[in-house]
Amino acid sequence: MTMILTDLPTAIKRSDFASDFLWGVSTSAYQIEGAVAEDGRVPSIWDTFADTPGKIRDGSTGAVACDHYHRWEEDLDLAQSMGLNSYRFSIAWTRIFNGVDATPNPKGLEFYSKLVDGMLARGLQPWCTLYHWDLPQYLEDQGGWNNRATIDAYLQYVDVITKHLGGRIKHWITHNEPWCTAMHGNWDGMHAPGNKSLPLALQICHNVLVSHGRAVQLIRANVPGAKVGIALSLHPVKAASDSAADIAAVSRHDALRNRWFLDVLYGRGYPAEALALVGNDAPKIEAGDIEAIAAPCDFLGVNYYFPEIVQDAPDEYPLRTKIVYPQDRQRTDFGWEVSPEGLITLLERVARDYPTGDLYVTENGSSYDDHLGADGAVTDTARRDYLIRHLAAMRDAIAAGGKIKGYFAWSLLDNFEWAEGYLRRFGLTYIDYATQRRIVKQSGEWYSAFVRGKN
Repeated sequence: MTMILTDLPTAIKRSDFASDFLWGVSTSAYQIEGAVAEDGRVPSIWDTFADTPGKIRDGSTGAVACDHYHRWEEDLDLAQSMGLNSYRFSIAWTRIFNGVDATPNPKGLEFYSKLVDGMLARGLQPWCTLYHWDLPQYLEDQGGWNNRATIDAYLQYVDVITKHLGGRIKHWITHNEPWCTAMHGNWDGMHAPGNKSLPLALQICHNVLVSHGRAVQLIRANVPGAKVGIALSLHPVKAASDSAADIAAVSRHDALRNRWFLDVLYGRGYPAEALALVGNDAPKIEAGDIEAIAAPCDFLGVNYYFPEIVQDAPDEYPLRTKIVYPQDRQRTDFGWEVSPEGLITLLERVARDYPTGDLYVTENGSSYDDHLGADGAVTDTARRDYLIRHLAAMRDAIAAGGKIKGYFAWSLLDNFEWAEGYLRRFGLTYIDYATQRRIVKQSGEWYSAFVRGKN
């Protein structure tokens, strides 16, 4: 059941933020592009996963999605019409290399060249995510991210993209949410490729982080003045009770959920607490890996949706914790807790504990069961209120000294929401999938008015 929020800040306004603050939206290739067999694109692990019965809740695939591959101009027009000044997108590796011919696919390069030119023509600063989970299937067939040769393949892909687009793009995100790539894809099996092995997941996580660090140096070599970072899915971790056992569980959970990434990225190596917990399941680390991962970045992207509340659970390997879901919390229709104060806690913690440089909220959003009304409008008051409260939280974090330079709402469009298929809608714009008609929702209209300083 959707719960309308009542404790809204009434004074949130555009002028609360710096004049050069970035206001944007985030998207990802597989979730919106469709056209999975056009112009030389080859299958990704998500095509294979979605084609496997029982993996996607509604039995759907990303074969058409939002048809962004053919409707990109309309979608960029939408972003421009909202008054945004930045746009985060990802590139489909599967449109660039086919695994047979070492020559990049000219049609894939042409598509992203036109897309970037379209952003620039509309005053949208391009933010490019190089990897958003859609590994080419031919690489998965050779061992995927568990095979260190995939690191080299990734660097070849990054080299081509940054040389081709580097004159027009200054902001680069190497990976989106390596936790999901590794853990959801290979530990709990919720995402492609659907494996269920902790040692495999940890090794893949390590290899992905190595590829990140090595890509940082490559991007800088290819793109003078480039700003390079990574986008992490991070969660403030809270104890389910005041018991000593639950409070101790917070540290164990945080060691793998957050510090596993933050510590190694910022030169501290993997947390000793996490390594002790996983024991022999820890990844194999080659000489120079830890130093490579810690390549200095220009910014950190923080993807925030909800806090995780944990309870001591001695029988749950490896963390001896479990996530609990108290019934007295406001939640989205996805079941995720609505906690703008968690965003403040998270941003303050990251800025305090790590030398991140600039911070950007690279994803933040909410899923509700939206419906197109008889009047042709989508009244998503709960999402609008969610947005208002989280922007107010971000304002408060900045006032406390946080170096937060931009915000990217997830997402511009309703889209293929991974294992949930089309059952979840996060967009500021409603997609009528039968007709591909775009209808800006109440939340999108509010965001547009806010960015323009009109509310």
